[in-house]
Amino acid sequence: MKKIIWIDSDVHKKQEIRKKIAITALINNFTDIIVREEDQEIFQKLGKFNLISLSEGKIKMDDGQGEHIEIQDKTDEERAKALEGKMDYVLVSAENWKVIPVENLIAAFQNSKSKLLVKVNNVEDAKLFFETLEVGVDGVVLSTVDFNRINNLRRFMDEFEKGSLSLVSARITKLKPLGMGDRVCIDTCSMLNVGEGMLIGSQSNGMFLVHSESVESEFADTRPFRVNAGPVHSYILAPNEKTKYLSDLKSGDEVLVIDSQGSTRPVILGRVKIEKRPMVFLEAEYEGRTFNIILQNAETIRLISQEKPVSIVDLNEGDSVLVWMDDKGRHFGTKVDESIQEK
Repeated sequence: MKKIIWIDSDVHKKQEIRKKIAITALINNFTDIIVREEDQEIFQKLGKFNLISLSEGKIKMDDGQGEHIEIQDKTDEERAKALEGKMDYVLVSAENWKVIPVENLIAAFQNSKSKLLVKVNNVEDAKLFFETLEVGVDGVVLSTVDFNRINNLRRFMDEFEKGSLSLVSARITKLKPLGMGDRVCIDTCSMLNVGEGMLIGSQSNGMFLVHSESVESEFADTRPFRVNAGPVHSYILAPNEKTKYLSDLKSGDEVLVIDSQGSTRPVILGRVKIEKRPMVFLEAEYEGRTFNIILQNAETIRLISQEKPVSIVDLNEGDSVLVWMDDKGRHFGTKVDESIQEK
């Protein structure tokens, strides 16, 4: 669940403090920062980020504009509601917060092109407004001189934005060596743990959990940042349950890592390696549905079987492996209600 996070650096009279807030934001990968006009030229040298200007209630940034309204009574709430659909961003704040006005605004802005943000000064309030009426606000603006609260917000967001998918154990029905093919290795900017991998497959509605190269092997050194994903035609599951072809991946893309319990997290793709390698075909069945995957025929390629990573060399027909299934097809990577068959 992706939320908008802005960090307000314009919260102290000393530029030195404002600068440290901006630096702390960047260290924590918060790249939307409100910056006082007199600081903008200096702060832009700190790193690449989206500079937001907030002055006299007007919000200006590269990708839109908005207004900031301080809610003191029902009239202010109505003023904020009136901006729905007219502004890209509507930021609201109040001296003594009450949840009811936010609930009313969330209801008013639901399914709107306008993004509703709330100003907060701690993680607890951010959590509260993200969960209000279940859907929550679109984002928060953290306004604080406490650098630890920025660090804490990063830790909270990492947990909050974790997703989960349901995996099932499918029975292998066919396993045979093939000829040569163009195989894709996905090298990420993150270290992957034992039990983690990526969802890969020949069909977009049924993918196998292909394990990372984080397991010790007598044949090759570990590459805990890598998933040897299979041939160029295969699908990979990306964030927001979209799919991509392995051949389309490029450095800087975001891909999805999943563990054997179904917990997911996004990671940045650092490099794609395509090389000719011998292939192996694997087919599995679950409750009458059949899926397949083609992988490099090598000992270091592993799927999850019986809750542990097992090399395809050691897998046999009748063994079970973890699979993610969906009931929708894909068109250009996005779910569609259409009859689509992939074999």
